[in-house]
Amino acid sequence: MPTVHVTKYNKDMAQYQSDILIIGSGPAGYTAGIYASRTGKTSFLVSGEEEGGQLILSNDVENFPGFEDAITGTDLMNKIKKQALNLGVKIINDKIVEVDFSHYPFECSSQNHNVFYAKSIIIATGASAKWLEIETEEQYKGYGISVCATCDGFFYKNKDVAVIGGGNSALEEALYLANFARSVTIIHRRESLRADKRAQEKIKQHPKISVKYDVTVEKFIGEDKNLKGIKIKNVKNDKEEIIKIDGVFIAIGHKPNTEFLRGEINLDKDGYIITQPNSCKTNIEGVFACGDVKDPKFRQAVIAAGSGAMAAIEATRWLGQ
Repeated sequence: MPTVHVTKYNKDMAQYQSDILIIGSGPAGYTAGIYASRTGKTSFLVSGEEEGGQLILSNDVENFPGFEDAITGTDLMNKIKKQALNLGVKIINDKIVEVDFSHYPFECSSQNHNVFYAKSIIIATGASAKWLEIETEEQYKGYGISVCATCDGFFYKNKDVAVIGGGNSALEEALYLANFARSVTIIHRRESLRADKRAQEKIKQHPKISVKYDVTVEKFIGEDKNLKGIKIKNVKNDKEEIIKIDGVFIAIGHKPNTEFLRGEINLDKDGYIITQPNSCKTNIEGVFACGDVKDPKFRQAVIAAGSGAMAAIEATRWLGQ
């Protein structure tokens, strides 16, 4: 147990007291809840603002084990949620906004003014994709607009797609998409790419990939839920152009959902939680992290789920199962 001030439980202390508190409700959070409950530990899961996490933005998921046909991200998360509920996970629709790891049991406060006390905490708040926040973007999220080529690239076989961004992630997305798409157009707002030279050379040599420099996306164009194209604008001469496109992949970065943790736990320069090698342990004893909130590299549902299982196993062992 951590060598901090210890507060004893009492009936007036808080409405929510548990062995394990799970913060976040994506694949990592729900899976952590499933594993924690099967050990007999009491657990609460606080869903956060976006119940189900980033996966609910995926229209079709084909790469999560156990489903012979494609399933929507929303349906997949609902199934995992029901499994967690059936195993006894108590899910609270709320958002943790403040934590105090200097006391034990740990104390967390929520947006709805609830107070949670827990002997161990698993953080699974994920990372949110950065969006352009322009006209009609919301309409086509999951219906032509994606933030994950690995997740959705296969659906654009022999189609024309665009990648928005100019860093390493954008070029990696473009190279991956070129395995399926008929053509890939990189849209970049500056006159040169920001990615490393080796990646840029690969792009230049690839017959399917082209780059439009000094342009921004002004509008997404389509019919109902079918994206048909994008309107771009040259930042130097204001000239506008409409490009016919079947899909757009936004690759301008992700932001880990860790603002509420600053000053309480070790984060890297980009805000991701730092964990020990091959582990979900953070620098705070009894506090664990799993999923995209600690993984800026893979961002895959199945990997997040696996790390949720790891976090729950480590938490229950730490509690002395």
